[in-house]
Amino acid sequence: MDLPPADREAICPVRAALDLIGGKWKGLVLFHLLEGPLRFNEVQRRLHGVTQRMLTLQLRELEADGLIHREVYPVVPPKVEYSLTPRGRTLEPILRALRTWGVEHLSLNQAI
Repeated sequence: MDLPPADREAICPVRAALDLIGGKWKGLVLFHLLEGPLRFNEVQRRLHGVTQRMLTLQLRELEADGLIHREVYPVVPPKVEYSLTPRGRTLEPILRALRTWGVEHLSLNQAI
Protein backbone atom coordinates (compact mmCIF):
# COMPACT_ATOMS: atom_id res chain seq x y z
CA MET A 1 0.00 0.00 0.00
CA ASP A 2 1.55 3.30 -1.10
CA LEU A 3 0.22 5.98 1.26
CA PRO A 4 1.63 9.42 2.03
CA PRO A 5 3.66 9.48 5.29
CA ALA A 6 0.93 11.35 7.20
CA ASP A 7 -1.65 8.70 6.28
CA ARG A 8 0.75 5.87 7.18
CA GLU A 9 1.25 7.44 10.62
CA ALA A 10 -2.51 7.77 11.07
CA ILE A 11 -3.01 4.00 10.73
CA CYS A 12 0.15 2.84 12.51
CA PRO A 13 -0.86 0.26 15.13
CA VAL A 14 2.03 1.18 17.43
CA ARG A 15 1.01 4.84 17.36
CA ALA A 16 -2.61 3.85 18.06
CA ALA A 17 -1.53 1.76 21.07
CA LEU A 18 0.77 4.45 22.45
CA ASP A 19 -1.94 7.07 22.01
CA LEU A 20 -4.10 4.99 24.37
CA ILE A 21 -1.52 4.07 27.01
CA GLY A 22 1.30 6.56 26.47
CA GLY A 23 2.30 9.36 28.77
CA LYS A 24 3.77 9.47 32.23
CA TRP A 25 0.86 8.05 34.22
CA LYS A 26 -1.51 5.90 32.12
CA GLY A 27 0.70 2.81 31.96
CA LEU A 28 1.31 3.00 35.70
CA VAL A 29 -2.40 3.33 36.45
CA LEU A 30 -3.15 0.33 34.27
CA PHE A 31 -0.33 -1.69 35.84
CA HIS A 32 -1.59 -1.07 39.37
CA LEU A 33 -5.15 -1.94 38.37
CA LEU A 34 -3.94 -5.40 37.33
CA GLU A 35 -4.06 -6.24 41.04
CA GLY A 36 -7.76 -5.41 41.23
CA PRO A 37 -10.09 -2.45 41.76
CA LEU A 38 -8.65 0.60 43.51
CA ARG A 39 -10.14 3.77 44.90
CA PHE A 40 -8.88 7.15 43.70
CA ASN A 41 -6.70 7.78 46.78
CA GLU A 42 -5.18 4.30 46.54
CA VAL A 43 -4.18 4.95 42.94
CA GLN A 44 -2.77 8.36 43.83
CA ARG A 45 -0.71 6.90 46.72
CA ARG A 46 0.88 4.37 44.36
CA LEU A 47 1.80 7.03 41.79
CA HIS A 48 4.31 9.16 43.64
CA GLY A 49 4.22 12.70 42.30
CA VAL A 50 0.93 12.71 40.38
CA THR A 51 -1.36 15.61 41.13
CA GLN A 52 -5.06 15.10 41.81
CA ARG A 53 -5.93 17.08 38.69
CA MET A 54 -3.58 15.06 36.43
CA LEU A 55 -4.76 11.73 37.84
CA THR A 56 -8.39 12.73 37.32
CA LEU A 57 -7.62 13.66 33.71
CA GLN A 58 -5.75 10.41 33.05
CA LEU A 59 -8.50 8.29 34.62
CA ARG A 60 -11.15 10.05 32.52
CA GLU A 61 -9.17 9.44 29.33
CA LEU A 62 -8.63 5.77 30.17
CA GLU A 63 -12.35 5.43 30.89
CA ALA A 64 -13.31 7.21 27.65
CA ASP A 65 -11.01 4.85 25.74
CA GLY A 66 -12.71 1.83 27.30
CA LEU A 67 -9.66 0.61 29.23
CA ILE A 68 -10.95 1.18 32.76
CA HIS A 69 -14.34 1.17 34.43
CA ARG A 70 -15.43 3.71 37.04
CA GLU A 71 -17.89 2.30 39.55
CA VAL A 72 -19.75 4.77 41.76
CA TYR A 73 -21.36 3.25 44.85
CA PRO A 74 -24.48 4.98 46.24
CA VAL A 75 -23.16 5.42 49.77
CA VAL A 76 -22.27 8.36 52.00
CA PRO A 77 -19.49 9.38 51.81
CA PRO A 78 -19.30 8.61 48.08
CA LYS A 79 -17.21 5.60 47.11
CA VAL A 80 -15.68 5.28 43.64
CA GLU A 81 -13.56 2.39 42.43
CA TYR A 82 -11.59 1.98 39.23
CA SER A 83 -10.97 -1.37 37.58
CA LEU A 84 -9.79 -2.72 34.26
CA THR A 85 -12.36 -3.49 31.61
CA PRO A 86 -12.00 -6.67 29.56
CA ARG A 87 -10.32 -4.51 26.90
CA GLY A 88 -7.96 -3.06 29.51
CA ARG A 89 -7.19 -6.55 30.80
CA THR A 90 -5.83 -7.46 27.33
CA LEU A 91 -2.91 -5.12 28.11
CA GLU A 92 -1.74 -7.35 30.97
CA PRO A 93 0.96 -9.25 29.03
CA ILE A 94 2.29 -5.99 27.61
CA LEU A 95 2.38 -4.26 30.99
CA ARG A 96 4.05 -7.24 32.65
CA ALA A 97 6.60 -7.42 29.82
CA LEU A 98 7.36 -3.70 30.27
CA ARG A 99 7.91 -4.30 33.98
CA THR A 100 10.26 -7.22 33.26
CA TRP A 101 12.17 -5.17 30.72
CA GLY A 102 12.43 -2.29 33.19
CA VAL A 103 13.75 -4.54 35.96
CA GLU A 104 16.38 -6.00 33.63
CA HIS A 105 17.50 -2.64 32.29
CA LEU A 106 17.51 -0.90 35.67
CA SER A 107 19.90 -3.64 36.85
CA LEU A 108 22.13 -3.07 33.82
CA ASN A 109 22.23 0.69 34.42
CA GLN A 110 23.17 0.18 38.07
CA ALA A 111 25.98 -2.22 37.11
CA ILE A 112 27.61 0.42 34.88
